[in-house]
Amino acid sequence: MNNLMTIGGQQAVISFDPDINMFRGEFVGLANGGADFYAADVEGLMREGEISLRVYLEMCKEDGAEPFRSFSGRFNIRIPPTLHAACTAAAEASGKSLNQWVAETLQEATV
Repeated sequence: MNNLMTIGGQQAVISFDPDINMFRGEFVGLANGGADFYAADVEGLMREGEISLRVYLEMCKEDGAEPFRSFSGRFNIRIPPTLHAACTAAAEASGKSLNQWVAETLQEATV
């Protein structure tokens, strides 16, 4: 994905802030608030991201807080009935359950 960067083993979403003419990174999957960082280039993003993540992890450790969200592996989505029907047909055509087909499709979309 074009707007994701991995820093210290953690993913961050990268966007451009035209008001300050800098890139902004924000780590995803954190349990307690956020850890964001700014830089003008990729090298700066890596450097500032490492600092931001380190400070966040140190604060969590000092507070005895879990730094990362836990995920159950379950979520509900609402989609139009026509899309539901199309997904079910695609799953059946590939010999898979709807759950298996959706999981594989999401996996393919996120690598």
